[in-house]
Amino acid sequence: MTAEPASYELFRSVERSAMHLEMRDAYTPDDPDWLEWKSGQRFDPVERWRDWYDLIRETTGRGVQVRRARIVSEPISEYTRFEYDVTEAHNIAAGELVRWLPRQQASGLTVPPTDFWVFDEEIVIWNHFDGNGSWVGEERADDPELAKLCAASFDAVWDRAIPHQEYRPS
Repeated sequence: MTAEPASYELFRSVERSAMHLEMRDAYTPDDPDWLEWKSGQRFDPVERWRDWYDLIRETTGRGVQVRRARIVSEPISEYTRFEYDVTEAHNIAAGELVRWLPRQQASGLTVPPTDFWVFDEEIVIWNHFDGNGSWVGEERADDPELAKLCAASFDAVWDRAIPHQEYRPS
């Protein structure tokens, strides 16, 4: 059995907000779900990723706002198309708010070089990937000042980003 990511416990204890900034155009090139989708097979994301779905439903059900912003290159990569394809049935159905920011509209924003989660503007979870997009691990930073900087960075992206329901990827 695979160990649960450290961030899961934070979702169980977060009180107000969790925000996630994603900035890569491709993740996990050998992920079986991605490869299945890429080959034309479609699946029910809720059933496929039930643990995540249930965790986010429980979190948003307590009144926690969970937001995800994705900075993406356009035209979008095939992997980003996969993410877009499963977002409605997976992320949004679980209660997340999701927005997309075309990379060319992100000029002038200051963002950390690494994807991250911020919980209650107190804790940061850095998500590390290798050059090919494979997940390397998480790094937790219990630093409210750093968390506030990351939250401000996220909010700047969020303010420019397009809600999922309105975004039409090119």
